[in-house]
Amino acid sequence: MTAAIHSLIDGLGDIPVITKPQLIRQKSRDHYWYSPILRERLEHVAADLVVCPRDEADVVAALAACYVKGVPVTARGAGTGNFGQSMPVRGGVVLDMTALDRVLEIAPGRVRVQAGAIMSDLDRACRTVSRQELRIHPSSWTSASIGGFVAGGSMGVGSVAYGLLRDPGNVLSARIVTMEATPRVLLLEGEDVQKVNHAYGTNGIITEVEMPLAPARDWEECVVAFPDLGEALRFAQGLAERVDLPKKLLSVIGAPVPERYLPGFDGLLADGPHVVLIMAAADAMAGIEACVRAAGRRFAYRLGAFERRPKPILRLYEYAWNHTVLQALKQDSSITYLQTLFPPPNHLDLIERTTARFGDEMAMHVEFIWFNGAPAALGLQLLHYTTPERVQAIIDELEAEGCPVFNPHAETLEEGGMKQIDREQLAFKREADPDGLLNPGKMLGWDDPGYDGKPRAFYLYPKRQPAALEADPPA
Repeated sequence: MTAAIHSLIDGLGDIPVITKPQLIRQKSRDHYWYSPILRERLEHVAADLVVCPRDEADVVAALAACYVKGVPVTARGAGTGNFGQSMPVRGGVVLDMTALDRVLEIAPGRVRVQAGAIMSDLDRACRTVSRQELRIHPSSWTSASIGGFVAGGSMGVGSVAYGLLRDPGNVLSARIVTMEATPRVLLLEGEDVQKVNHAYGTNGIITEVEMPLAPARDWEECVVAFPDLGEALRFAQGLAERVDLPKKLLSVIGAPVPERYLPGFDGLLADGPHVVLIMAAADAMAGIEACVRAAGRRFAYRLGAFERRPKPILRLYEYAWNHTVLQALKQDSSITYLQTLFPPPNHLDLIERTTARFGDEMAMHVEFIWFNGAPAALGLQLLHYTTPERVQAIIDELEAEGCPVFNPHAETLEEGGMKQIDREQLAFKREADPDGLLNPGKMLGWDDPGYDGKPRAFYLYPKRQPAALEADPPA
C-alpha cells in the first residue's frame, strides 16, 4: 500500500475501509467475465482501497478526502454489471455503497430509497407496506442494487410493458454527490435524471433514487414450445401487442439453448425445441391461454402465482435477459453474447434472417420490449466465441443490416454504444467532476476531447435536448 493511500486512510477518520488485497480484488470486479474479450483486458484490474460509507455524510467526506489526494473513485453496488461498469481501471478507491440500503419513503406510485438497497428487498418492502412493486428490474433481482441498476443498467424484466429506464417516468429523481474540493449534494429530477442514468457513476455518486411503483400483481409463469422459431416469434409478437394482457416477461429462446443450457427444460420440449417464456398477471391468464389455443399450441409448463415450484425449474426470469448467457456459461465456457436491437416493423424478419445467416455460431434469444410506443425485440444472442476479430465482424454484419449492436465487450460508454456522450454530458461532468476522478477511463470523450469514434446512427440514450452551452470539453 502506497504512502498516499495510507495518508488517505488517515484522512477518512472512522469511515470503514477494506485493506486486505484479496477482498479488494473481489470488490474490484463485476461480471465482466461474461465477455472473453473483457476477461483478458480487465483481469488485472484492482483498486488500492475499498471505502465503505455508512450514509451520505460519509460519501461526502470520502469524496472530499479523495479529491485532496487526487485519488480516483469508482462507485460500486452489488457488482452485478456485465461489462466492467464498476471496475476501477485506473486503481484508486472503490466506494462500496451497499451499506446505504434504507427504504426512505413509500408513497402512492413511488418509492424513495438509498442507492445500495437490493432490488428484491425493496420490492418486498413495497409489496408489504403498500401492495405496490417496481416496474422494471434486472434478471439479477435477488442481488442487484437499485443505484447500480440506474447507473449501469438500461432495461429488464418489466420492459415489455414499461420500456427502457431512459423512458419518461421510469426514474423519477436521483440524489448525487459531486467530486470536488467541497462536494455538493444535487437533486436531479425529470429530464435532468438522464445526466446520471446509465452513466456508470462518471459524473456523480448516486446516494438516493426515487422510482415509480405499479400496483402489485400476482404473476404466473408459463412456457410454450414451438417446432419453428418463426412461429414462436410471431406468437410472442401477438402477445406483445396485447396491452390488455399485463405481462412482466416475454422471451423467445431458440434451439439448442433450452435443451442444452436451461436446467429442467429438457422435459418441456415435446412440442418443439424453441420456447416462449411468459410471466403474466394471474387475471390475464385466461386471455393468454386463449392466445395459446388460437396458435394451436399448449402450455409446456405453467405455474400459478402461489404454487410450489417443481425442481429443478427456476423462476423464469432466471433464464431470461442476461441470465440466459449465465446459464449457458455454467455448461460451456466458450459461450459469450451480443446485445442487438432488431428495430420494428421488420424485426421478426431480421431475427429469422440473422439466425439463418450465422447458423450454429449464434443461438437466438430475444426479449420483447416496449420501444417508442410499439413492441420491439432486443437480441441477447449467444455466440460461440473464437476471436475478437470474429466478434467485430459479426457486429459489423448486423449493423450493416440495420440492427444496432450495443457492444458488451467494451467497458466504455461510447464503445458500448448505448449512451451518446455529447457536449451537454461533458459539460455536466466538468461541473460535477472537474478533475475527472470519478470512474476514470470509462468516458472516452472526456479523456480525449478529439475522440469521434465510430459514428452511430442510433443510441438507446440519445442526445438530450439542445441547450445553450458555453463550456467546451476539457482540454
